[in-house]
Amino acid sequence: MTQRADLDTDGPEPGGGRPINAGSELDPVHPATPPESGPSDRARQATATAVAVDPRGLTTSEVAERVARGEINDVPVRSSRSIGEIVRGNVFTRFNALIGVLWVIMLIVAPIQDSLFGFVIVANTGIGIIQELRAKKTLDNLAVIGEAKPTVRRDGIAAEISTSEIVLGDLIEIGPGDKIVVDGAVVEADGLEIDESLLTGEADPVLKKPGDPVMSGSFVVAGGGAFTATKVGREAYAAQLAEEASRFTLVHSELRSGISTILKYVTWLMIPTSIGLVISQLVVKDDNFKESIAYTVGGIVPMIPEGLVLLTSVAFAIGVIRLGRKQCLVQELPAIEGLARVDIVCLDKTGTLTEGGMDVTELRLLNGADDGYVRKVLGALGESDPRPNASLQAIIDRYPDSEEWRCTESLPFSSARKYSGASFSEGDGENSTWLLGAPDVLLPTGDPTLTEIDHLNEQGLRVLLLARAAKDLDAATVAQGAQATALVVLEQRLRPDAADTLRYFEEQDVAAKVISGDNAVSVGAVAAKLQLPGAENTVDARKLPNDQGEMAKALEGNAVFGRVTPQQKRDMVGALQSKGHTVAMTGDGVNDVLALKDADIGVSMGSGSEATRAVAQIVLLNNSFATLPSVVAEGRRVIGNITRVATLFLVKTVYSVLLALLVVCTQVEYLFLPRHLTLLSTLTIGVPAFFLALAPNKERAQPHFVRRVMRYAIPGGAIAALATFATYLLARHHYVGPGAREAETSAATLTLFLIAIWVLAIIARPYTWWRIALIGTMGAGFLLVMVVPWLQEFFKLQLVGATMPWAAVGIAAVAALGIEVAFRAVDRRVPA
Repeated sequence: MTQRADLDTDGPEPGGGRPINAGSELDPVHPATPPESGPSDRARQATATAVAVDPRGLTTSEVAERVARGEINDVPVRSSRSIGEIVRGNVFTRFNALIGVLWVIMLIVAPIQDSLFGFVIVANTGIGIIQELRAKKTLDNLAVIGEAKPTVRRDGIAAEISTSEIVLGDLIEIGPGDKIVVDGAVVEADGLEIDESLLTGEADPVLKKPGDPVMSGSFVVAGGGAFTATKVGREAYAAQLAEEASRFTLVHSELRSGISTILKYVTWLMIPTSIGLVISQLVVKDDNFKESIAYTVGGIVPMIPEGLVLLTSVAFAIGVIRLGRKQCLVQELPAIEGLARVDIVCLDKTGTLTEGGMDVTELRLLNGADDGYVRKVLGALGESDPRPNASLQAIIDRYPDSEEWRCTESLPFSSARKYSGASFSEGDGENSTWLLGAPDVLLPTGDPTLTEIDHLNEQGLRVLLLARAAKDLDAATVAQGAQATALVVLEQRLRPDAADTLRYFEEQDVAAKVISGDNAVSVGAVAAKLQLPGAENTVDARKLPNDQGEMAKALEGNAVFGRVTPQQKRDMVGALQSKGHTVAMTGDGVNDVLALKDADIGVSMGSGSEATRAVAQIVLLNNSFATLPSVVAEGRRVIGNITRVATLFLVKTVYSVLLALLVVCTQVEYLFLPRHLTLLSTLTIGVPAFFLALAPNKERAQPHFVRRVMRYAIPGGAIAALATFATYLLARHHYVGPGAREAETSAATLTLFLIAIWVLAIIARPYTWWRIALIGTMGAGFLLVMVVPWLQEFFKLQLVGATMPWAAVGIAAVAALGIEVAFRAVDRRVPA
């Protein structure tokens, strides 16, 4: 028999992989083809001979020879950074280098207490490496599960193998939805159409004939055939691109680039401030070089928000691990961030809202057709397709093949045509040509049968029209004048979790748009059964305006769209993005590839076509639409929490820089030793930030990360610096004699801690029992240091008298009130 006639008007169904059926009459490849093989089979064999390629493929010995020569597809396909890259990425950073130098200096000139910051950095780096290694293990395991396995013909037997096992000269079979994994030349072609838009930008599929080249990175949209590998490994056209695209990465995200921007400005601020601080402290403390160095380092270290980078990496890595446990493969790490910003999700009905399987519920005869004859036609159509999808499989299950019928020519399904067809020799000398597909495409406008079909579609049923063509199958107008013969009524199976998932999106203010190639009324009926808001207003995409602005209005005002072409899906995504929406697109069929690629976040089902899995950032390996809420929630948790804790880190950076500048300008000794700021950072930032970064968070992420964080960090840090410095100056006038230096530092430390703990209390809102407990525990930790004698000695902190400590508390209270007012004013007046 011949080429697959894909009857699913919404693209290939999940799980529609090609069965390897060696030696059967469905298999045109193997030598066990029966004597009754049709002309299509003979043409195929002739084609293979014409291009001098053995249709049986390479032999085992030939494969071994090529492997020995290194002619293998040895491009490393990785889902994560290597262990060496992970270690280097976490250890060799510019801030680690800076802190490492300062740490060595402090180990030489000061007690071990003033070198604690170095041990904290070592621990943090270790945590980052461990978490990313766990994420790597999760990703690598999932990548093996989701890896595309092309069908390669060797020794006359077709079998699925790993992409890396392909050798030069291999004969690779392809069908709708298959990705071209290496460069090659077509050997067999049966209506083979390949989409090369991802490589060339050309939107229209290219019809391929024997001898034509195919490029890796393209994919099959219709028809089928086989090609021989002419370039493998790094020589293949898209090998380098494919390797880069499949790599686990931390780049190209607003969050990461925002943090990099902040760190760049911090670096430029640190350089002059640090130089000024070094000079001023050497001048002020010219009688004690080692102590001046210690206080100088104490002023430089807190300027570095080193924990922010680590915490971001850890939060992302833990997000990957959590999603991995739900069988969700994150092919690009920023996808977690993107999902947190999504406000519109476009859903492909087939395979997303409905399950793959279907059942034929009714056969309605038209124009006096004979029931027995129609059943023979449907059986023959089913038998002509070696790779049936759900629609055709339902027909095959219901109507067995008539053995005397032979397929002489086939017309593969395409999403643009919305129908497929085949020509038959009926065994009694009669020849006939049949079309099977969308009724509203095959029937003329106003045909009374369309009214009958609308009633069926309103019940959520799927209807295919069987029509006898009066023209040759290869005629451009084959559908014109076709005689309607029967309606095949199919019942779709709704996913049991789809309604709950749609309800979740509604609750989270994420608008769901159902975009399908099926009849609009039928799609609307399915959406209505799932209680999708706006399902009653369905739109036929053929009536949508071409203007992007007008299309965007129609999309924003409606929820269900039918008869959408692949190019329209792409246009719809672009129209929504032009209005500032962050769009996620789900799909599993080859007709979804272009839209998936253009969407901000592409989500593919694990059982979808190779092409969709290749371009999607997220692959749901368990094929469960119900996993999406978990993915969105994880993205919101990561981004929302990182935005929160970034404020903590940057408030510290701002007050550290300002304190250093105030010290330089007033020519006084720096307030703190490194041990003091290590204690403050641990209790008010380090430990709380770790817990807050991993907490649940359902807020949709907002754009402009840098602006959102700095609008709080600048006023908060400024108020903290001024209040702390005021306490320090007041203490310098209050205390005299031996021990005055420690008393001054202790009063300033108390003020800064109280202000910082109040900033933490603001960031931790809304309060839950564990957040309150976290803040209380940090406060108790500081209190413990201030009252336990050996801890007082260790951290060189001791409050002296009652006047100055209470003054420090009072100044801190006023500053806390000022920060509260400032933050609320920012919320009202400064846009995010």
